Amino acid sequence: MSLLQSQRRSRFSRQALLALAGLAVSLSMVGCVNQGEYDNLYETNRGLTDRNAVLQRERDDALAARDLTRQQLAKTEQALAELRAQNDELMRRLRESGLSLADLEARLKGLNVPALDADTDALLRELAAQYPDLLRYDESKGMLRFASDLTFDSGSDAIKPQAEAALRALAEILKNPVTAKYEVIVLGHTDAQRISANTAKRFPTNVHLSAGRSISVRSALVSNGVVPGKMQVAGWGEFRPAVPNSTSGNTPANRRVEIYLAMPKNPSDISTMNEPAPQSAAPSRATPDNSNPPARGPEISK
Repeated sequence: MSLLQSQRRSRFSRQALLALAGLAVSLSMVGCVNQGEYDNLYETNRGLTDRNAVLQRERDDALAARDLTRQQLAKTEQALAELRAQNDELMRRLRESGLSLADLEARLKGLNVPALDADTDALLRELAAQYPDLLRYDESKGMLRFASDLTFDSGSDAIKPQAEAALRALAEILKNPVTAKYEVIVLGHTDAQRISANTAKRFPTNVHLSAGRSISVRSALVSNGVVPGKMQVAGWGEFRPAVPNSTSGNTPANRRVEIYLAMPKNPSDISTMNEPAPQSAAPSRATPDNSNPPARGPEISK
């Protein structure tokens, strides 16, 4: 109940009591009243007295609530003032350090995501523009994404001819001196569809299939002259989807191979990772001596 309503009811009670007192005085002036009229007046007076007490309590409660609201409002205003003071102090420190809020936001967005150099970025952009249906380039991650449906047949790790040309062009970029400081990470992904019985003969799980496709991409790059020490491969299978998988698991956007260019964690690796693979000498073959064949060992079940 509001304070205004309490005050109105209190005034009403006082007016009713005054009216009742006036009636009693009038009756006393005109003579005695009978018992019934007296009882009615008594009950009316008691009811008004009780009602007046209720209204008084409601008024007191309203006043107490108003005081509490004022106290809470004062505390809120004090807290806001303290926050404004803290914000002003932070802005002052930013200005003194020569940074703007936009500068700070830009630095936070780029935290732990080092951009590729301008030459490498331009080469990858141009490559993606040449194969818009097959490739997507994410400059914020230094990543090329190959759509698996255009790179591989279903359940296969054999690269389609239409993707071979793009991989040859990528190999030329990776052999360019401007990319010598980057290592190459090839990550295979699938959707959540179950492996078919025929595919399971070679790839028992989606992880095996995704890793096999990563290895095929690496092999294609190596066959086109990229040094093997620059590259590592992995297969995530269905466990790192780009978008939520559909209820059937058939989600083409999640079937992909991602190729990242990144600075190695150990700077000393830059010199060694670009070295060509050592050529091992062909093992000499001794003429076997068939006069005394070796004893046959126990068969091992594999």
